[in-house]
Amino acid sequence: MKKPTETPRFRTEAEERAFWEAHDSAGRVDWTQAQRVRLPNLKPSTQSISIRLPVHTLERIKAAANARDVPYQSLIKVWLEEKLSA
Repeated sequence: MKKPTETPRFRTEAEERAFWEAHDSAGRVDWTQAQRVRLPNLKPSTQSISIRLPVHTLERIKAAANARDVPYQSLIKVWLEEKLSA
């Protein structure tokens, strides 16, 4: 593999961002030297949503959450994840 092209030094993060938006890293980084890393404490980005549920459905969810001693919002998230991974 030939020697990677030199990457310029940047004065600001915005300048670096603009550079990488316009250039490919393939010729500038020796990816054969890359190592895998784990980021165990990295939390995924979240976004709030609103959903309308029939009152009786929400009451059933709250009762199920109460029986498990967890917040109903957490139970909804768990159930959604289980359903999506099935």
